[in-house]
Amino acid sequence: MFKVESLSSRIGKIQILHSLDFHVDKGEIVSIIGANGAGKSTLLNTLAGIYTPVEGKVTLQDDLISGLPAHKIVGKGLCLVPEGRQIFPGHTVKENLTLGIYSKYYKDRKHVEENLERMLELFPGLKKHYHRIGGNLSGGEQQMLAIGRALMSDPKIILLDEPSMGLAPKIVNEILEILVRIKEEMGTMVILVEQNVKAALKVADRAYVMDQGKFIMNGTNEEISSNPEVKSAYLGIKVG
Repeated sequence: MFKVESLSSRIGKIQILHSLDFHVDKGEIVSIIGANGAGKSTLLNTLAGIYTPVEGKVTLQDDLISGLPAHKIVGKGLCLVPEGRQIFPGHTVKENLTLGIYSKYYKDRKHVEENLERMLELFPGLKKHYHRIGGNLSGGEQQMLAIGRALMSDPKIILLDEPSMGLAPKIVNEILEILVRIKEEMGTMVILVEQNVKAALKVADRAYVMDQGKFIMNGTNEEISSNPEVKSAYLGIKVG
């Protein structure tokens, strides 16, 4: 289990997150939805160690990870796929994937090769571009490369920040299907931050709605998608 308790975070002197509590169970996709400026990306960056929480704690399988530097959090089994993908554009697909594997595996070439083969099976579209420069890939291919790079480190939980941004609906559906496979085949926990609420709720087991750094509601995907406030504010459905 991944558990967050009373988590608060600031950027400079401005407090962005306010005493957040939530959890993710093994093999579960949890979506966090909300408008721009709600604090979603700040939450992911705080969980990943880019920002240091001012209070609260984060545990991953009973291992306290809050307050650790980002590279040690990766070593504990948490990996972030940031907004905008942020691949290494001057490196090949193979090099990008290999750079994602945590350093403790570098001497285990068999494990590296096994993970590379697994990523090409999971993302077959990358196979034909294996030796191409990452910056020459399409937006969807770069997003799949970013997810594959994160999975190379064998994370227990993966955090995705707006993976559908700028992508065609067909590609978004492919990525969502891959997230479900990651959950079901690998048992990996997934936190999905999305402004595309319909896409997020399509694959989520549960969802939290964030507003001004706080969770204002949570529930199963069915409960959230049928909530009148969510329908009106996020799904564009007039209620009443």
